[in-house]
Formats: sequence, C-alpha cells, structure tokens
Amino acid sequence: MDDKDLQILRLLQQDARLPLKTIAGKVGLARSSVRERIAKLEQARVIRGYRAELAQDVAGAGVRAFVLLRLRRTPLPDTIRSINAMPGARRCYSVSGDIDLVVELAVGSMQELNDHRDHIARLEGVADVTTMPILRVEQE
Repeated sequence: MDDKDLQILRLLQQDARLPLKTIAGKVGLARSSVRERIAKLEQARVIRGYRAELAQDVAGAGVRAFVLLRLRRTPLPDTIRSINAMPGARRCYSVSGDIDLVVELAVGSMQELNDHRDHIARLEGVADVTTMPILRVEQE
C-alpha cells in the first residue's frame, strides 16, 4: 500500500459514494487506475465493505448498544470475525484496560439485542459480557 492508496482510503472514508472521476482528480491518477486500486484494496480486505449509517429511529436500527467483552486470551481473530459478521454489528473496537473488546450493535428490538448478546457470550474465548443499551445519543 502506497501514499496514493492511503489518499483513496481517506477519501472513501469521508464519502464512500464519491465518483471514481472525483477520486482520480483528487489523487492525480486515471479513473481506471483508481478502479484497479480500489479492487485490489477490496480483494486484500483492506476495504471490507460499504454501508449506510442510519439514524437510530429508522426501522431496523431501533436499539443500539455497546457490548463489553473480556476475553480469556487476546487476540482472537476468529471471535472478532464472528462478531463482525453478525447482522447488527456496527463496529468492534479493541481497547486497553479491564475490557478487551467493545462491540457497537444496532438491532431492531431488545429481544434481538438479547439474542446477539447470548450469541457473543457463547463464542470461544469470551470470558465475560456486559451489555449497555444506549438511551440517547448526545452527539453523532
């Protein structure tokens, strides 16, 4: 990965819907070169997907929560991969301190949150799980 790739990634993080022509102009490459670079970044799993971030009150994202995990040992790539693959998993953060991972979930109901929490608790290597439903978002 070189400086041009990093520039492309920064632009896509700001707006994943930027046209190739716009990205190409900003990084000084041909549109075809940008398309090839993005394809390689996707194949290498540097870019793992594109998604729309929805307001909390939109159907299907009515309950948001943080799930705090303590692991028996770290890192556990399969555990993290399983969490990231769950529908509703928005972000998974590795953190320092007493907690090893913080998972941000957005699901449709408290029952779905409970099901996700139970699934996470059963994953190999998970020692303890604490669920914190988000009551109100003060600032996005």
